[in-house]
Amino acid sequence: MTSFFRQYDSTPDKTPPLQLMNKTKPLGILLSPVTHTNLLQKILLCLLMLSFFPSITQAEDYIIGPGDVLKISVYDHGDLETTVRVTENGHIVMPLLGQVKVGGMKTSDVSDQISHLLADGYIINPQVNIFIKEFRSKKAVILGQINKPGIAELRGSTTFLELISQSGGLKETAGDAATIKRTQDGKQEVIVLSIKSIVEGGDLSQNILIRDGDTIYISKTGMCYVTGEVNKPDAYPSDKETTVLKLITLAGGFTGKASQSSVRIVRLVDNKKTVLKNVDLGTSVIANDIIVVPESFF
Repeated sequence: MTSFFRQYDSTPDKTPPLQLMNKTKPLGILLSPVTHTNLLQKILLCLLMLSFFPSITQAEDYIIGPGDVLKISVYDHGDLETTVRVTENGHIVMPLLGQVKVGGMKTSDVSDQISHLLADGYIINPQVNIFIKEFRSKKAVILGQINKPGIAELRGSTTFLELISQSGGLKETAGDAATIKRTQDGKQEVIVLSIKSIVEGGDLSQNILIRDGDTIYISKTGMCYVTGEVNKPDAYPSDKETTVLKLITLAGGFTGKASQSSVRIVRLVDNKKTVLKNVDLGTSVIANDIIVVPESFF
């Protein structure tokens, strides 16, 4: 089972896009506290950057399938130019050649195959170009903490970030992990992506292409509640790197009456309430903790 699970390395990719992202730090985009509103803003920033680097979204050659419309041309042979739709059984009809099997093949492989067939007694050194005029309707399912869950149509090459944008963006309760279930060669593969590594670390190697039939699940973040002498008591998202100080900062900081040295954490341990008293502000929290900031009486 473990062979079907793949966790991508979160080490930032040393690419020009990452260098450009780092240059945005003076604007405060990447230095601000981690909130899910900021995370969505960073996703949009990544999508904008990807528009300047189209080769990233075309990292894999397109796989031709039924319903695709191909425009095929042969250099210096205008009479062989044709526009055809791939049939349900994956065939096209090509002048001189008749039926040619193309379903399940990369565009580059189809070009090579047609060149080889034309060179066999028809044309000397044929140069074949294939352009995808219309993409077939491919579908993926996206669920979880996304604003528009359900079936998403994929047209052409669609990356993970593009699918997030197409599906209305992340909810504020979205966590860091995205799980992609895909069937390949008859076996189910599970790919785990770190949204934070893509958006904040600039690891665009994780911004993989979504394939026909993929199911994507966006996990829910842990939540902690901050109450007492803070300016904005409420529930706030947390992860394994969240500290008491970060949550208090998200809650607008201490009020003037707060006892900063007497902060308590109310935590469930084995379904029993446990109170941690006078905790250090650098203490890490876990999901469902309640941070209590008492009033100072002196």
